[in-house]
Amino acid sequence: MRRNLAARIGVWSTHHRKTAVLGWLLFVVLATGIGGATGMVEMTNAENGAGESARAEQILLDAGLDKPAGELVMVSAPAADDWKPAAEALATAVRETGEAQNIAPPVPSKDGKDGLIAFEMKGEAATSSDRIQPVLDAVAAVGNDHPDVEIHQFGEASAGKWLGDLLAEDFKKAEFTAVPLALGILVVAFGAIVAALLPVGLALTACMAAFGLLSIASHQLHLFQTTYSVMFLMGFAVGVDYCLFYLRRERDERAAGRDAETALRIAAATSGRAVLVSGLTVMVAMGGMFLSGLLLFKGFALATIIVVFIAMLGSVTVLPALLSWLGDRIDAGRIPLLNRRAKHGHTGSGRITGRLLGPVLARPRTFAVAAFVLLLALAAPALGMKTESLGLEKQFGSDAQLSIAHTRITDSFPGGPAPALVVVTAPDITAPEVTKALGGFEDVTVHRDKNVAEIEIPLPDGKTDLTELRGKTLPAAFDGTGAQTHVTGETAGSVDFNDQLRRGIVPVFAFITAVTFLLMLFCFRSYVIAVTSIVLNLLSVAASYGVMTAVFQHGWGASLIGSEGVGAIEAWMPLFVLVVLFGLSMDYHVFVVSRIREARGGGLDNRSAIETGIRRTAGAVTGAAAIMVAVFAVFGTLSMQDMQQMGVGLAVAVLLDATVVRMVLLPSVMLLLGERNWRTPRGLSRLPSLEGEEPAEPVRDTVRV
Repeated sequence: MRRNLAARIGVWSTHHRKTAVLGWLLFVVLATGIGGATGMVEMTNAENGAGESARAEQILLDAGLDKPAGELVMVSAPAADDWKPAAEALATAVRETGEAQNIAPPVPSKDGKDGLIAFEMKGEAATSSDRIQPVLDAVAAVGNDHPDVEIHQFGEASAGKWLGDLLAEDFKKAEFTAVPLALGILVVAFGAIVAALLPVGLALTACMAAFGLLSIASHQLHLFQTTYSVMFLMGFAVGVDYCLFYLRRERDERAAGRDAETALRIAAATSGRAVLVSGLTVMVAMGGMFLSGLLLFKGFALATIIVVFIAMLGSVTVLPALLSWLGDRIDAGRIPLLNRRAKHGHTGSGRITGRLLGPVLARPRTFAVAAFVLLLALAAPALGMKTESLGLEKQFGSDAQLSIAHTRITDSFPGGPAPALVVVTAPDITAPEVTKALGGFEDVTVHRDKNVAEIEIPLPDGKTDLTELRGKTLPAAFDGTGAQTHVTGETAGSVDFNDQLRRGIVPVFAFITAVTFLLMLFCFRSYVIAVTSIVLNLLSVAASYGVMTAVFQHGWGASLIGSEGVGAIEAWMPLFVLVVLFGLSMDYHVFVVSRIREARGGGLDNRSAIETGIRRTAGAVTGAAAIMVAVFAVFGTLSMQDMQQMGVGLAVAVLLDATVVRMVLLPSVMLLLGERNWRTPRGLSRLPSLEGEEPAEPVRDTVRV
């Protein structure tokens, strides 16, 4: 039998166990150590933006006009002017910290019950969150000394401090929750402690190595602060799944009576090949994010490509080496009842699949229509999806201290926390006509030596005021002066980011659909299976969009997961979920269809091959899906709104994909298509194949010898 690439790698690993294992450990240690020493480089505001707002930020950066981090503190009292003593004490306390500058006199609200103090942090804005703690302590001390007033603080430095602490806490929570969950599921799946620890250990070491390599790469491609969380989410789930597929097939072959070497060879040639195809599909799909035109997605793409490649590499190299070394010791730490059920294939998932598969294959048209209608019903809310770059006040929930401060300040001083910043450039910023135009605005800072001016303009009505500012106010004020204006700020950045996403999603979608089609075509030599793969993926993505919109935009059932509706979906979420799900769904699709194809090549008819393939992969797919859903669901319980949206969206999509799509829709559609599933048109017969040779033995029922 001619061996495919995965089989050759697996055989080499089993014959060179020490080299494979020690090489893997050395790689992980070196990557982790060097990456930790270099550190991660985060992207600037200009790099994270798009369009006009990004150009404005870049102008300020090039001119060396890094705007200091601004802070707002509002003091509120029951009666007008009663806040003034506390405000004076607060200004003094903040000044005495030595960290603040340009402390402005308090500005009263319209009703006189609130006073707003604005100041800036000394030093670079990027590091201001590291120096804000003395200021926070001073503000808190004034609040304790004046219990008759309320004090609320919001700004770039205080929000950055809050965000950094929260991300660190959330990441620990995810790590210490996801790992035990995955381990528990694997113990149930394999019935032995060692067999369960193996995939978790490989996945964690793959993530460690990926963290190190990503830190090194970040010096060339700067990253967003949540990229590490995304990498761990993807890497751990995919790494465990790949090992699970491989290990499950090896144990199935051992249960069928084959010796250890033959079982490993067959597992490498079948599940190993499925892992390679799946990993390649995920990596290429992730590469589509480079076409988005946004550095944020380029960082996400690089992170997921690195971690998926390392997880895939470990699954086809070090895993067979460890399995060969462990032999029957893989069952060490047996849990009697679970081990006996797993060893003989009598899992609960298998019985459920068996009861469900019979009716599906008996009435494929009915079940296909029912599954299709269910997925469309779940997708319906996505028709009204709205996207925006969620501000920090929405990221943390309405009851968070930071969100309350933002809301209270905005209510009393509209446009205060998120004003527009207009950057004006001219050949001579002091020219009479430019000076006259600048004189029409209130809050103006002119940098004569840089020929740059900055104007802060409140935006009480948000996007409406921004459109008026960009479309009418600024052109009318600076027409004929030779000056150029660029508007940035939170609102402008969100609008420009969304506009770039709308332009970028078309080439990304075209790329991943074309690549998925070609990979499936080369793998299974059937354009019918390739088209079916894309359609099923789109249904899963659409259903995920609908659930995210219903929960996080409209708030339907959000309280059940400790979240709330915020009226919109995070701007980068739809594109990210689309690309990730197109990649991840290949895990199950390639694994299941490969087993169906193997059964078909073993002499079974189409119906029997479908039934055999679905039944034999049910346990592995159920276990893999349970792990992915558990890991993603952990992220759905974190504090930040975008992490919640990502976790719930991916968890729902994987759950639907592994149940409704793979167990109901896929077999019913393949049965309805009949022999057309396997026909290769004459023009495609010479295409290269990723399939390789199948095991020579005919397909037979799994019997313990």
